[in-house]
Amino acid sequence: MSPIMSEDKTTPMPPTQAESTSPVPAAPSAVLSARNLSVWYGTSLALKDISIEIPRNKITALIGPSGCGKSTLLRCFNRMNDLIQGARMEGQLDFEGLDLNSKDTDPVALRRRIGMVFQKPNPFPKSIYQNVAWGARINGYRGDMDELVERSLRRAALWDEVKNKLHKSGLDLSGGQQQRLCIARTLAVEPEVILMDEPCSALDPISTARVEDLMDDLKSEYTIVIVTHNMQQARRTSDMTACLMLDDAVQNGHRTGIIAEFSPTDRLFTIPKDPRTEAYITGRIG
Repeated sequence: MSPIMSEDKTTPMPPTQAESTSPVPAAPSAVLSARNLSVWYGTSLALKDISIEIPRNKITALIGPSGCGKSTLLRCFNRMNDLIQGARMEGQLDFEGLDLNSKDTDPVALRRRIGMVFQKPNPFPKSIYQNVAWGARINGYRGDMDELVERSLRRAALWDEVKNKLHKSGLDLSGGQQQRLCIARTLAVEPEVILMDEPCSALDPISTARVEDLMDDLKSEYTIVIVTHNMQQARRTSDMTACLMLDDAVQNGHRTGIIAEFSPTDRLFTIPKDPRTEAYITGRIG
């Protein structure tokens, strides 16, 4: 397991319940947890008082209307918001008991353990082989690279389609194949969590079905968090769903994202507890 602490410091053991400063300890099965997390972009409050626990080896979907902070929350989990000027977080954010907001946490090392797949396929202008090998190579992988590339492509359900053209450009693949290539590239660095930000929004229905099937296969080995605007996709693929909404209060001319409801997917879509969730999933608001 890769360390995520900077300055060559020894990775600390998770705090005991007596030592923890978190008001509500994370459930033992939670890989990621947020407690009273708020996020600002400059003076604009994007997310307010978010508390959520992401269960291990499950698919958790984040749904909600545009602008409610789904992608912002997703980026918090591997500190991608650090790359946005003026972004800042407050509150508790933990990964396997480690404080992700600590100044000692190395974001680059963290992103090896929490990988990310983006909305649009973004293969490098390199060969299929080099696309998969790239992350592992720069992270100092010393094993059999050919075996790693094949294993990653097999996990991404792409090997049979590309095994005879590994040295051709990844840009020559179809959109769906490119997205699975990006997933293979993520898998090659052996993360524990995979974040997916609308990974199927640019894909046709057949490619979308393949990525959804792949997600279902991968959750036995990985914890997956997906942002999607497609509520049917959330219902088909996820075990847990969080519905984010915009708060009624307006601050600095902006409304703020909150979690209206977080529950098992079947329950959220059949008997939602929050009227805002019901209004969203039935199309009355969006």
